[in-house]
Amino acid sequence: MHSSDKTEGMTPNALINEKSPYLLQHAYNPVNWCPWREEAFTRAKEEHKPIFLSIGYSTCHWCHVMARESFENVQTAELLNANFVCIKVDREERPDLDEIYMKAVQMMAGTGGWPLSVFLTPDLKPFYGGTYFPPEPVHGLPAFNDVLRTIVDLWHDKREQIEQNSEQITKHLRNSYLYKPPSDEISPDLIDNAFEQLVLRFDTEYGGFGADVAAWSAKNPKFPLPSYLAFLLRYYHRKQEQYALKMVTKTLYAMARGGIYDQLGGGFHRYSTDRYWLVPHFEKMLYDNALLAQVYLWAYQVTSDTFFAQIATETLEWVLREMTDSSGGFYSAIDADSEDIEGAFYVWSPREILSVLGEEHGEVFCRYYGVTEQGNFEGGKSVLHVANDELNKDTADFINRSKQKLLEARNRRIRPKTDDKIITGWNSLMISAFALGYQVLRERRFLDAATSAAQFILNNLSKEGQLFRRYRAGEAAIHGTLEDYAFLIAALFDLYEASFDPKWLREALQLNNRVVVLFWDKANGGFFFNRYGETELPAAIKEVYDGPIPSGNSIAAQNLLRIAALTDNEELRIRAKNIFRTFGAQLEQSPLEHTQMLCALDFYLSSPMQVVIASQKIEEAQAFAVEISRHFLPNQVIAFTSSRDDELSGRIPQITDKVAVQGKPTVYICENHTCKAPITDLDDLRRVLSRHK
Repeated sequence: MHSSDKTEGMTPNALINEKSPYLLQHAYNPVNWCPWREEAFTRAKEEHKPIFLSIGYSTCHWCHVMARESFENVQTAELLNANFVCIKVDREERPDLDEIYMKAVQMMAGTGGWPLSVFLTPDLKPFYGGTYFPPEPVHGLPAFNDVLRTIVDLWHDKREQIEQNSEQITKHLRNSYLYKPPSDEISPDLIDNAFEQLVLRFDTEYGGFGADVAAWSAKNPKFPLPSYLAFLLRYYHRKQEQYALKMVTKTLYAMARGGIYDQLGGGFHRYSTDRYWLVPHFEKMLYDNALLAQVYLWAYQVTSDTFFAQIATETLEWVLREMTDSSGGFYSAIDADSEDIEGAFYVWSPREILSVLGEEHGEVFCRYYGVTEQGNFEGGKSVLHVANDELNKDTADFINRSKQKLLEARNRRIRPKTDDKIITGWNSLMISAFALGYQVLRERRFLDAATSAAQFILNNLSKEGQLFRRYRAGEAAIHGTLEDYAFLIAALFDLYEASFDPKWLREALQLNNRVVVLFWDKANGGFFFNRYGETELPAAIKEVYDGPIPSGNSIAAQNLLRIAALTDNEELRIRAKNIFRTFGAQLEQSPLEHTQMLCALDFYLSSPMQVVIASQKIEEAQAFAVEISRHFLPNQVIAFTSSRDDELSGRIPQITDKVAVQGKPTVYICENHTCKAPITDLDDLRRVLSRHK
């Protein structure tokens, strides 16, 4: 948000009443911004003006740049105000608007990104768009004011042609969301094909994946792609294919030793601007860290390599320290910029390090983390990365003490801004990460964090069985999307498996019933992005792309299968199969755009392992729960029952007749409607589970 000295005496626009930090950043622009509201659409119709729609988010570096260059410029504002109805949207609040208009811009311009700049007719149909426009022509991009003047001329002189073009684009948009189910059965070949494509895209030297490894240059950006890694861990479990595991471990090591990982504070930055994971784009997103923490935990289960547990722990500790609201919810993101300079908060010179650690210790630290006089970043500064990892125990202790001192020194710098809105879907991803963190590492504070956040969402973002997407400054607003529902169902299921508190499972089952009623496409299968029949957009979105955030359909399919495995509800399994068939053509054509869906497909094509722990007291069963959590069993569901607690028995046939044999904690493992002999000995359980690796 603007500081008071910048805004003193200025008149705010209509964004001043919004809660989104991104919209509030623009509340004192001279542009007469409106939020996405019916009043703005009505004004466009009454005044016969096109709409200029600008979509971004609060931690977006290039959004800040375009704001400084254009939206704070009085001449540009006059041009916009006189000729357009200007609307600002926070893409994190309204992912549906971002999805549909991003797709439109990609159709028109062949590229997409943020800030997203789209020109619409008054009935919200797109006719021209792009991303960042500079104030002067540069690198083949036209100047923003020139674009505006051209649009104004076309609107006055060729409006009929513009309206025809907008109709054509809208028709293409609608068609892009039409999926016709293939007649064939779903084949395991889809999973093998995805693995083969990942092998071709794997960077054998530095880890990670790219579109064309053979032509990769040092300057190709690299993204963490946690859904690729989750898929490969499942593939390793399915086929015992060692190369799948190698791709995961090499990538996880390279990322955690690189500059994309915050070596002092923990947590991952958005992506690397180079092949080496060295110089990141510095913003930190809640969803990236939730998904990556889970992958590191799963890798630890598979390999028993404590390095992976350490990185997961540091990431979750960063969330507890910097991203957790006192009410229990998790914040959305931390900006890349501080003092209008990207990365300023995170980078170091040798002199700065020596001033904190002293000369002798500082030089050792600089050698270890690759801090040099010339630097690896702008202005002779360095991004910390593990450049020399010859560590003995004494050095490791020294490095850890030094990191703490430097973190304290860094915390005295001007901090990047935190986007403190609480988003249901993203919080749900982090609840799942904390629940898994507790299961695998048995850190009670991780379970407490997951529990507090889940309770916060149910108390503040759920009303009469319906979810809201965003909470900030005491206000819950914006109807939840499929993503919010699906991710929360998964999180509640994960929290039940971590705590065995039946209320979480009860909430998950009820919410799963709601998601089918509210979002299911009765005509063609699959789930809509928005609630059925509820959208003012030119097309009804039905999306299955697994990008940085998995698609709602992918997680919903997995939820259906997990609940089906636990409740013996074949109807849910059939519905999940319907999802795979609905999007089958997409899975065949571009498997790597749907790796989270392929994780769900792996579950569908496997025999789920149903595990029931029966014990008179939960405390007495903890050793068995700990042993189960040591193993990577991606197609497992787990339930707990005691002789006193049969609240769930009506909903979960699996726990019926499961008792603690001779009063001892007892584990029942069932597959394909057949249960093995009850297990009351920890060593016997270990042997049985080891055979499932």
